Amino acid sequence: MTNSAAITAYWDAAAVDFDDEPDHGLRAAETRAAWAGLLAGWLPSGPADVLDVGCGTGSLAELMAQAGHRVTGVDLAPLMIERARAKLAAAGLDGRFLVGDAAVPPTGEARFDVVLSRHLVWTLPDPRAALGTWVDRIRPGGVLVLVEGRWSAAGSDEAAYVAGADTLPWHRGIGAADLADAVRPLVREVRVESLTADAALWGGPVTDERYVLIARI
Repeated sequence: MTNSAAITAYWDAAAVDFDDEPDHGLRAAETRAAWAGLLAGWLPSGPADVLDVGCGTGSLAELMAQAGHRVTGVDLAPLMIERARAKLAAAGLDGRFLVGDAAVPPTGEARFDVVLSRHLVWTLPDPRAALGTWVDRIRPGGVLVLVEGRWSAAGSDEAAYVAGADTLPWHRGIGAADLADAVRPLVREVRVESLTADAALWGGPVTDERYVLIARI
């Protein structure tokens, strides 16, 4: 079983150079533009209330705020949240960022037009329960956006993450078909788009399975 303190410490340590990864920091103009374009297609056209669970250093939150959306970000790691706040402040953008468990976001009774998660579910002790919680936080007609994949690097052995990582249900990620099966009973409509072939998103070619699942509530 994983330890929440160890998980927090892992991601706090990762925050220091997290943005050095092309798809984390979105520093390259091509990568940034690629993600901005996809978000524009996934999210409502008008200003929306967006909950970014497992927001990390806030790179996607920044893009969504730039597009006029009202963003709330949640992350377990205080240093990730600190960097997300600083990132949006430096850009002159508004955003609300909370330290807390992304599986059960500390947002009270608030409801959102969009709940977005990227590369998070593999870290969760009970990802199916988290999916149900996220759907419950979405207003009728809203959207759940899950950017996920199945890869060999993440959680491929305990030393790569935290002790007990091999007990996590989806610790090597989850394939699109299996995630769709988990989400479908909770929502009205599910569609999946492959992201593997779009090298601009990742800062170079990738060969593992990467995709977005978009579910309408």
